[in-house]
Formats: sequence, structure tokens, C-alpha cells
Amino acid sequence: MSPGRAWLLSAAIVSLSACATGDVAPGRSNTEAASVNLQLAVEYMKLDNLPVAREKMERALKQDPQNAIVQSTAGVLYERLGNDSLAEKHYAAGARLGRKDPNVQNTYAGFLCRKGRNAEGEKLFVEVARNPLYQVPEVAYTNAGVCVRTLSPERAEQYFQQALVIQPNSAEALLQIGDVQLERGDAIAASSTVRRYLNANKPTPEVYWLGVRAERKAGDSMAAAGYARKLQSEFPDSEQAQMLRSGIPR
Repeated sequence: MSPGRAWLLSAAIVSLSACATGDVAPGRSNTEAASVNLQLAVEYMKLDNLPVAREKMERALKQDPQNAIVQSTAGVLYERLGNDSLAEKHYAAGARLGRKDPNVQNTYAGFLCRKGRNAEGEKLFVEVARNPLYQVPEVAYTNAGVCVRTLSPERAEQYFQQALVIQPNSAEALLQIGDVQLERGDAIAASSTVRRYLNANKPTPEVYWLGVRAERKAGDSMAAAGYARKLQSEFPDSEQAQMLRSGIPR
């Protein structure tokens, strides 16, 4: 499993439950108009229609530039467009305007880590995790672990353990810690983590592939073959199934 997978937790567009379907109605205030354009931009981003998303986002920025969520979501968009300079500008503006909003801070922390500013990102993720307003601290601890994993697997594992103290069945934290265990050569612990994952969560190609590798390293060929069969039968088109067929020992 790629350690970067967990960025799905931190790089996601700032959560917006409403879904707008039309243009801004006449007579709306700038704040209301910006909210509609922001929602439209998010929906176009989900459809990968980035040119139209940019158009809507630029309108929202003009209408309500002091809105932390508008700025933060603009950061997400410009990062997807490959403009890291503008992404940094808007992520930072969102973080500055939304100092008390842990969701905005979490999004900025993810950007910092993806751009190699691991110390800053780690610090911010930990602040988010400790913020009583943040409802899923296990997500922030998991992201902190991913942020430092290549630099310090030991510290990463500590963060994953903190996530599991809060949410013992956290699928992402279990997957990450199992991968770290296998990397350090503890195949027995990794095998146990795979079983723990499957007892509490739906199977995924990532966890089956982790199970294959862990059991192979532990010397249990029957268990490894069992995970391999499940991977091939349940997720035949997955990247992990393709690696299994090609014999890649990752």
C-alpha cells in the first residue's frame, strides 16, 4: 500500500453538504453568492471539470475573499491544477482566516506534508487532533503519521497507535500500522493487524495485499494463498491484483 493513500483524508475538498445546481440568483448578497459559487466549484471539481470549477472559484474569491473555506478550497483547486504557488497562497490565507477551524487547518497541513514541509505539517496535524472542536482526531493523528512515516517510522507508528486508541477500528490507521510493522520485519504483528482489520471493516484490495505479503514473510503459505485467492476473486481489476499476477513482491 502506498503511504500517500491516507492523503485522501487530508486533501479532500472542505466538506460541503449543500449542492447547488444553478447560477447565482439576482439580489443575493456577496456572501450568499460566494457560497453558491463555492458549492458549484466543488461539484465541478468532483466531475473533474477544472476549467469551469476555476471560473466559479474565482467568482467566489471576488465575492467573499475573507471566507476561510473559500480560500482553503481554492487551494485545493489550484493544487489540482498544478499551480503550487497559488495553492500555497490560498491554503495559507484560509489557515490564517480560519485559525479556529480545524478542518481548514487539517487541509493546509496535508498540503504542507505533500510539499515536503513535514515538520510544519506534523505540528499542525497534532494541533488539529488536540482541538476539541475537531470531531475525528483519529484522522489527524493518522495523517500526522503518514506525514512523518518516511522520516521516522517509529514516530509514525506512535501516531497510528494514538489514532487507534481513539477509534480502535479505524481502517486507515490499521492499514498504515500494518504496513509499518511489515516494513520493520514484524510479519507476525502485521498478520495480526490484517485479521483485526478484517474483523471490523469491509475488505479492500490493500488489506488483502498486505495479508499476502505478511503471511508470505511469516512463512504461512496457506494463509498467503487464501488472501491471494480473495484478492483475485473480489478485486480482479485492482492494482494489487495486477501486482500479485506479475509477481511483484511489494
